[in-house]
Amino acid sequence: MAPSLQSAIAAHRFGLGEADLGIVGADPRAWLAAQIGPADAPRGNGLLDTRQALELVAAEREKRQLAKNPPPGMTAEQIIGGHYREVIVADARSRLATAALTRRPFAERLQWFWTNHFTVSLLKGSTRGLVGAFERDAIRPNIAGRFETLLVASTTHPAMLRYLDNWLSAGPNSRVVTFEARRAARREEGPRVSGINENLAREVLELHTLGAESARQGIYTQADVTSFAAVLTGWRVGYEPAPDESVFNANWHEPGPKTVLGKRYPEGPDALRQVLHDLAQHPATARFVSTKLARHFVADEPPPALVERLAAIYLKSDGQLAEVYRELIRNDLSWNAGLAKLKTPEEFVVSTARVLGIGDRLFERQDGGNAADNAAAGSVIALGQRIQAAPSPAGWSDRADDWLGPDAVWKRVEWATRIADRTGRSVDARRLAAQSLGPLLGPETTQQIERAADGPQALALLLLAPEFQRR
Repeated sequence: MAPSLQSAIAAHRFGLGEADLGIVGADPRAWLAAQIGPADAPRGNGLLDTRQALELVAAEREKRQLAKNPPPGMTAEQIIGGHYREVIVADARSRLATAALTRRPFAERLQWFWTNHFTVSLLKGSTRGLVGAFERDAIRPNIAGRFETLLVASTTHPAMLRYLDNWLSAGPNSRVVTFEARRAARREEGPRVSGINENLAREVLELHTLGAESARQGIYTQADVTSFAAVLTGWRVGYEPAPDESVFNANWHEPGPKTVLGKRYPEGPDALRQVLHDLAQHPATARFVSTKLARHFVADEPPPALVERLAAIYLKSDGQLAEVYRELIRNDLSWNAGLAKLKTPEEFVVSTARVLGIGDRLFERQDGGNAADNAAAGSVIALGQRIQAAPSPAGWSDRADDWLGPDAVWKRVEWATRIADRTGRSVDARRLAAQSLGPLLGPETTQQIERAADGPQALALLLLAPEFQRR
């Protein structure tokens, strides 16, 4: 039986690409629905859970002391950088290998989506060693539960507390600030406390729940950001006597009740969960999350009717994400034939590995076992997207135009040509094009591949075809 158009859309738009569309089966929607649930356990060795990652971060203190007087032949940067290198390389390799080899690509794409939604980036030095643990412990287990659960797990994870500086935030009337003021009056030396920090509060409201448009509509104001930041004071990262995933330290907390979005919350640690609960149930959050999901899977400007339907299901189900996903794949508006989305560099590399069946080889270390960057991670970086290192808390762009600059397109041509030169002689690109793209494959691309001078050129044409670059 020839693959249907919906089989091809299921494999490429909702999944990560397949070498043979036959794997989707006769009912593409059922194939996707069966994948809904927690993301796969990550593949690879040398991976740390949050507690182990915090132990690594705590051990950095000793490295910093050594860096003040480095041994002959070493620089301070080498000492500090090398402390995390094994972990960062293992995390990148695991993320790519898991995506390239999973049999549940829809779940893995959802994991990618939520990791980008709740961005924690390696570009912030204080998150080194923690980003992979954040994905594994806060995101992967929670992608198909209630949005509130995912929101709490991400907001209170040490990686997020460090990335958005909440671990340094102290209420202006907190005990620690009062103590420091007295010490300063006596001109005593000691660690400096910078005061309240609004970064996490602002990003939870603007990027994780209500959305920036809600601020423009007056749903929340700067006063709400400041008050929510006061709620968040005291939520820190613990190290001793043993590392904790997160701790509430009352000495850093701003005393007294706080008002966020017109509702009064009590002093203390319970207020954070109460605020997050109310944010998760807000209609603006339902619409914001639904818009982002529809934009990721369907089009840069998603159909308004689809967004409204997803938001309605979100509110009706109390934010049960599995129900939202089921509506996404059930709704006919998600299955239009147009290839509106462009694969990001990471998607391009992973889909190439899946279609060529070279996931195991593509993710091998290049140096025979030392801690050098693996080929796939290097490829993604070369294409303009460093793994786990989004440029800002907003994450990587999900719009096609942001990945279509002339230099970016040329880099794709160069990379596809290199892959084709290595593997094209052992691959029948003509047959692979039909099996992997099915009805998506247009007559012009078919003709170009048929007329290719040799196997490598045919494979390069397949990888660079609009039908493969888009989804």
